[in-house]
Amino acid sequence: MNAQRFARIQEMLAARQHDLTVCMEQVHKPHNVSAVIRTADAVGVHEVHAVWPGNRMRTMVSSAAGSNSWVQVKTHRTIGDAVGHLKSQGMQILATHLSDKAVDFREIDYTRPTCILMGQEKTGITQEALDLADQDIIIPMIGMVQSLNVSVASALILYEAQRQRQNAGMYQRTSSTLDYAEQQRLLFEGGYPVLARVAKHKGLPYPQINDSGEVVADDAWWTTMQASVKK
Repeated sequence: MNAQRFARIQEMLAARQHDLTVCMEQVHKPHNVSAVIRTADAVGVHEVHAVWPGNRMRTMVSSAAGSNSWVQVKTHRTIGDAVGHLKSQGMQILATHLSDKAVDFREIDYTRPTCILMGQEKTGITQEALDLADQDIIIPMIGMVQSLNVSVASALILYEAQRQRQNAGMYQRTSSTLDYAEQQRLLFEGGYPVLARVAKHKGLPYPQINDSGEVVADDAWWTTMQASVKK
């Protein structure tokens, strides 16, 4: 990869907010899932979560616009599993839900470790999820419509979180706080996408990326990479 792309990826990794995330509870429309992922990447969210009982979530490449390469999607079988995992990381769980105890989403302190819980498009958040959440939040609306598209709602809340975190200096870091192995993975996959695809296909471990953005690998690794795949 060239020096400019290496510097850009390093800059992106340094700004990543590993303690801010979204959890989608059975959001099933691919364009909505992809739009949430794209917004998450735009505000520096490293990982989003989804409650998805099937084997694989569907996204739309056109909507995600490459964000799938940078934002990890962690799936959970149940909302209990998802919330339990997130609370073990010290996150406050905010449910987007109109209730008597709900507060304006702008009143929340998003500089704390935070998960924004979004419900299914038609039925919203389940009662089980609401019982597990720490706080209900609402986006005030004065028109006749009393709900927003799930991807639009998540974007509004995430950008409020970004505003607060920028004001608190949480994006002004010179180095990444992500796990070193995760940084290396993203540098290789983002900087050398063709090599990454071949390595994954052949079951090879990813090589190290040095401080100049260069691949560090022995001759055996390169020989295996260059060998033809036997059919």
